[in-house]
Amino acid sequence: MTEPRAPIAVALDLPDLASATEVAAQVNDSVAFLKVGLETYLRDGAAGVGVIRQAAGPNVELFLDLKLHDIPNTVAGAARSVAALNPSLLTVHASGGPAMIEAAVNALPGTSITAVTILTSLTAADLAAIGIEGDPLSAVVRLAKLAVDAGATALVCSPLEVAAVRSAVGPDVRLVIPGIRPAGGDLGDQQRVATPEQALADGADLLVIGRPITAAPDPGAAARAIAATISGV
Repeated sequence: MTEPRAPIAVALDLPDLASATEVAAQVNDSVAFLKVGLETYLRDGAAGVGVIRQAAGPNVELFLDLKLHDIPNTVAGAARSVAALNPSLLTVHASGGPAMIEAAVNALPGTSITAVTILTSLTAADLAAIGIEGDPLSAVVRLAKLAVDAGATALVCSPLEVAAVRSAVGPDVRLVIPGIRPAGGDLGDQQRVATPEQALADGADLLVIGRPITAAPDPGAAARAIAATISGV
């Protein structure tokens, strides 16, 4: 009997396809998703994503994190263009508005369109500088509700907003949470972070973890260690 995989998406934000493929093969026995972001997709294309998927094996799902943000027709076309990759999750920016989100949902019905609320690298000062007044939590909840009303079935928010977003959108929307750092880990460029245990306790469904796994001397062992810490949460 296959052991259940941890609700972790390993972020393959690595400098080349060989490194991404190697990590994919090392972590494929313990995590549920691999996250392929914009850098990897633009550098290696759909063919490179296919190589990563082959290394990961058939039991690991694809989270395609492209954060689409454009006029609705363009986003719909972009979504259709990745259909052959069969991603389980595809990100769009919630700030693109309801029509854009709905266009992505309609263009790729077999994929969970995942709306990014506010990037975890942004502080309240950053938001004010781009014209979004108030604290990040208010903006995140507002965008979360907008996205779900437009058809998004998953959301991205920081660990600090999980509980409030869960309360706002109910139990049926998948909450995908970046900014996850094991206790004592380096924060890097993330501003709003939490441990895996805390994020899950607050209502997260899927944890996005990059450097604590990919920069470890043994990424496979690092993934298994984090998976073990959350197995009872």
